Amino acid sequence: MPVAFPWLRCALATAVLCAANASAQGEPDALLNLPVSQQNIVEGLQADAYANGLNAYVWGYPLVRMERAMRDYTQVPEPKPATSYRAPLNQIGWATALATPSAKDMPTANNDTLYMSAVVELDEPYVLHVPDTADRYYVVNLFSMWQELEHYIGRRATGTQAGDYVLVPPGWTGQLPSGLIPLRVSTRKVWLWGRLAVEQGENLAPLHALQQQFSLRPLSQRDNPNYTPPVRSLAPLPAMGDDGLGFYRQLAAALKDNPVAPKDEGLFAQFRRFGLSAQGFDPSRLAPPQKEGLRRALEDGPKVAVSAVATAAVQRNGWTWATGLDNFGSNYPLRALVAGPYLGGQGEQEALYPMRSTDAQGQQLSGARQYVIRFKGAPPVDAFWSLTAYNAQDKMLVENPIARYKLGSDTPGLKVNGDGSFTVTLQARQTDADNWLPTPEGPFYLILRLYQPRAAVLDGHYELPQVEVMQ
Repeated sequence: MPVAFPWLRCALATAVLCAANASAQGEPDALLNLPVSQQNIVEGLQADAYANGLNAYVWGYPLVRMERAMRDYTQVPEPKPATSYRAPLNQIGWATALATPSAKDMPTANNDTLYMSAVVELDEPYVLHVPDTADRYYVVNLFSMWQELEHYIGRRATGTQAGDYVLVPPGWTGQLPSGLIPLRVSTRKVWLWGRLAVEQGENLAPLHALQQQFSLRPLSQRDNPNYTPPVRSLAPLPAMGDDGLGFYRQLAAALKDNPVAPKDEGLFAQFRRFGLSAQGFDPSRLAPPQKEGLRRALEDGPKVAVSAVATAAVQRNGWTWATGLDNFGSNYPLRALVAGPYLGGQGEQEALYPMRSTDAQGQQLSGARQYVIRFKGAPPVDAFWSLTAYNAQDKMLVENPIARYKLGSDTPGLKVNGDGSFTVTLQARQTDADNWLPTPEGPFYLILRLYQPRAAVLDGHYELPQVEVMQ
């Protein structure tokens, strides 16, 4: 039997090439009957690399995505657009205007709040000061580098009074001054992702002044009135290379700063078979079938993440939403999906995000048709709600002649019937119909944001309205 690959000679030389008989007392055993042949070894190596490469992608994508995004979010353009929340490392960045179609940093951005971002490298504890917002809705999410939402600060979780919260890095054992609220985190870099509610059409000057009252500084500099943040940046990730395996290189680099959680050590140990370990990623010793399996895994990995909507999402009346965004557990596909197009998504107690891309007949929503949504009443929330349309292709807001990017509880002139019901018209062509929400001309999807949803939403008693085609 000729050996096509030198790396097979050792394996085949030591293999016992025999065919075992099928079990006489049970079902046939495929492994007992499988010869240790060149073909089976080649196919097995590819299958093993594919399976483990697929798991590595779905498990590790959030970490790679966060490392990439944090480098993007700390690169501040000049001039900085009003919708940008970017800021240098260890500093707070605020958007000073609501997102529009030109705001490209964040896919599926809302048009309800001013966004805040801060990438923090915790070489010591950092103190986040939040001002009194006088019951105005705000929230600051504290994400680990695995896109795990570890803490909430804001109206629902901590109230709207002023406070000082300390981001405590892993392994720190010092003493905090009294009056500070410790928030322990699991990674040495964290992402603060905030939202500050804006009423449609309100004067933004007071909000800009309120934004300036949020501050972030090292614990050692808390009482230093002359503190100026030093200029720092994150080292670049490894280049992707031209062999199609760049994702694994970047994952290995990210793992050196973000150790594997104890609960994932068993899974991570399997990746050593294709060269990924705590020491890095070494593809030099991989056989060609292994490399091919890894490349196929990177092609199919995004599909596995997207498939999480079928297994982890609630589906009611054509709307779909995921729960558990602040407690993924071992649902790695859902975590990967959220880390991608829905980076920064919150748990259902804070906000719920029902979305849909089809009408009542199951057809793709398209600007080629007109639709209506009949609400029996305003969605039951303790903060506010909004309905937004996005381009299906780029997940961005939609340009339109009246610069209306959402309808919601704060929309001026929203026409509501005497019984509290109202109808929303969706179409691309301009219309005088009440409550028109412009859509793109092509495929689109909708998100109904429910901030601080009440129990009637969470337990399913509130019936989400259908999207009906206008005849």
